[in-house]
Amino acid sequence: MATIMPEGDAIRKAVKWISAELEVSPGESPMKFVNQAVVKFDLSPKETEFLMEFYRKQREQPGSEG
Repeated sequence: MATIMPEGDAIRKAVKWISAELEVSPGESPMKFVNQAVVKFDLSPKETEFLMEFYRKQREQPGSEG
């Protein structure tokens, strides 16, 4: 199932940034980077909710680490 990403450059940049941070620090909680991205990219509450749900679902998928 495809995930629908909200429109906007900031949310795309945030996802790329979080993904890069998780590559460098795979043992860290994605939520740590989500919280940092909210401030860094000045995300709206809707964008923040999207990121939190996106990374929560990633953690819950079989075969995913975290």
